[in-house]
This record gives sequence, structure tokens and C-alpha cells, in this order.
Amino acid sequence: MENKKLKRGQEIKLKISDLAFGGKGISKKDDLVFFVKDAIPNQEVIAKISKIKKKYAEAYSIETLKDSTDQVNPVCEHFKWCGGCTTQQLDYQKQLYYKQKQVSDILNKIGGEKNLDINTIIGCAHTFFYRNKMEYTFSGIPWYIGDESYNDVIVGLHVPKRFDKILNINKCHINHEVFNDILEISKEIAVKEKMIPYHVRKHTGFLRFLVIRIGIHTNEVMVNLVTAGYKPKIIKPLVDALVDRIPNIKSIVNTINNQKSNIASGTSKLLYGDEYINEKIGDYTFKISANSFFQTNSYQVKTLYDYIIKTADFKKSDIVYDLYCGTGTIGIYISSFVKKVYGIEIVKDAIKDAKFNAKKNNIKNISFYDSDIKDFFTNQNTKIDKPNTIIIDPPRPGLHPNVIKDIITLSPSKIIYVSCNPSTQARDVKIFLEEDYKICNIQPIDMFPHTPHIECIITLKK
Repeated sequence: MENKKLKRGQEIKLKISDLAFGGKGISKKDDLVFFVKDAIPNQEVIAKISKIKKKYAEAYSIETLKDSTDQVNPVCEHFKWCGGCTTQQLDYQKQLYYKQKQVSDILNKIGGEKNLDINTIIGCAHTFFYRNKMEYTFSGIPWYIGDESYNDVIVGLHVPKRFDKILNINKCHINHEVFNDILEISKEIAVKEKMIPYHVRKHTGFLRFLVIRIGIHTNEVMVNLVTAGYKPKIIKPLVDALVDRIPNIKSIVNTINNQKSNIASGTSKLLYGDEYINEKIGDYTFKISANSFFQTNSYQVKTLYDYIIKTADFKKSDIVYDLYCGTGTIGIYISSFVKKVYGIEIVKDAIKDAKFNAKKNNIKNISFYDSDIKDFFTNQNTKIDKPNTIIIDPPRPGLHPNVIKDIITLSPSKIIYVSCNPSTQARDVKIFLEEDYKICNIQPIDMFPHTPHIECIITLKK
């Protein structure tokens, strides 16, 4: 099939044979590869072409002609439009199968490594209601489904590829169940009190985001109301309703973002309770502030950290660097197995929380530094012990080239690379392999059921 014969908007019959990293179905017709949104393996669909490139085309399913044998009925009423749980219609065991296959395919294609021995992916026991954090948007610009009508204020999630349209959410099946109660109360009070949602095009209005967090193992809830200004009297009825009707709320924070940037961060002011909530991982308790990073699946994070300990095979004499350490959770969790941990993180507030967490858990053999990691090791004032092991858990873009050079110069005997993006992980690992490191363990872990995201731990040794 020649690309020249295809047109954007054209409908085409496709048989889905595989699942791509990112959650789109794969179909091959003649010599062309199609990536099809809302399609899963073994389905036959009518798809509409949305993009045409030299070697591939993108499309989205508009009709299922033949169901997949692995197909299940999505439990969420918003599945068709939301875009959050792109594989909810695929049996969970098959989700795990394709995630493991994707890790293998990516390491082969990008990392250039074939015939790798990859451990069986570790699935999640809690496949629904597992998220400990959710960010919803207040809006007056709904995404209309059919001829539905809406109140002046809705609360929901962005429709894929639309920054201005919000899908009104009644119930989300992957966030903690109490979040749905908070969502409903927030809608009710915002409408009743005639609060004005922020308009992302006109940059007018007041209510911007509803960010909810919970300590799964402490049952402590934080609500962060993000607004375009500081007007506590306006949101007081909502604060009062939440405190009255959600008994385990420990903290309500008001974050003020009066900039045009559509983000849920800014200057925070406490409206109720404490400035933070707590979460437990194993025997350790951690502080979670309004803007601090914490793994969003508290059920599975212990599994992740326990595996780091297992694959690292620490000795009591080990010096460990924890790069991109965030609030210090990994470093603190492994601290009893090693001599010393050094945590490095660019976000100053995260390092502040990390030091608090170390003190709270009575950890004496850990030190934290707030610095951009790509510049940290060139600072002549930085005098710390040379590492035996380096743990890296970078953001999705992966490692900066300078960081890779510094790690190679430090020459640790072990590198534990934790990533939520196997593509950039494979790219970086390929460079380490060129410097005499060898892959000795690959462990995919599913932290996000029904989504395309994959966590993977790769252990490298010299």
C-alpha cells in the first residue's frame, strides 16, 4: 500500500496484531505500519486515518468488527473519551504480557540488545482504585458528549490533545475511592456558591485545579485547591463542606497560581489542618507536602523498593549514591543495608522534605544535597565518598549526557537504573554497555494498571 493513496480522514479496515508502547494497537497492511488508538490485539476494526508519515500512519478505531478474545468490558463510563486508562478493555494478564514484550522490543530496537533474559513482570494486586494522587481541573468549558447539558462549573480531566476542553468526571476507577466523594462535593459546592472556574483562553476566573492526595497506609487525605488568586472567603464554603463530610482530611492547602501557565503549582497557604500528610513504606514514615513528588501507587512502591534491595545485593560497607532522590524515599528505605547513602536532587523543597524524613525515621547514615545533578560532580567544593553503587531514578526524559559521563568517571561496580520510560532507559543503558558494563538483571514492574506506563529496573555491573 502506497502512502500517496492514503488520505487523512480515510476509513480503512485493519486487523490489530500487537500493542505498541504507549497503548496503541499495531496493524500491518502490505508494507505499512498503522498505530491505532482505542484498539487492542486480535480485534478487527474500521479505523479513521489521522496522520500519514513516510513509514507509518496513525489512526483511531471508530468501529469494532470483531472482538478480541482478550477483550473485557471497561468498568469506567468515561473510558471512551478520557484517555487515561487506554488499555482498560484488555484483560489484565494480557496487559502484563504486552508490557513485558514492549520492554524486550525497546531494549532490542533502541538498546541494540537481543536475546535478553527478562524476568517475568511483577503485576499489581490492586488493579483499580490504586492512585494516591489525582489532579482534576475546574472548568466552564465541557467536552460535550451527545446532547448532554452541564452546570456552570464542572470538575474533570482534559480530553486528549485538548488543553481547553474538560471531560466531566463522575467517577474515576483508578484513583482512591475517597477521591470520588471529594470530587462530587467540590462540584456541588462550586455550583451552589456560584464560584467561577478559570478560563484557560481568556485567563479570567478563579478556580483552577483540585489536587487530592492520600496516604494509603495512613488514611490521611490532603486537598489542594489551586486558584488564580488568594481569596479564602470565596472557597471557605468548600473547605467547610470537605472537613464536615470527609472525616480523614488532615490538610487543605490553597496554592495560588496567578500566572498564565496552566499548572497546579505556585505559592501555597494552609487553610486547614497540617501542612503535610504521612505515608508509610514498610517500617518507614514519609512526609508528603502539597508539591512534593511521591510514587503514585503506594501499594506497589514497596515491591519496587524491595526489588532494588534484592538486585543490588548490598553489603554493609557499601557507599551508595541516590541520584534524583526526590524526598529521599529510596535512600532511606535501603539505608539499613549499607554504610552510607548520598541523595542528590535539584528540587530544594524535595531535599527539605528528605532531610525531614531522615530525621523522622532516625536515619543517621544519609546526607542530602540540593543540586542539578549534571553540575554536581564538577563542583570542587563537593567532597563525598566514592560510590560502590549508584541508584538512578530520573524523570521520563532520562539522563543528561553530563550525568552519564560523571557516572562513568565515578566507575561504580553496580548501577541500578529505575525508569518509568523504557525508551530513554534503553538509550542510556546502551552507553553504559559501551563502557564495559553488563546487564545482569531486568525486572519490569507494573505500577499503573490499565495505562500504557511501565516501570523497569535494570541492574548493570562491571
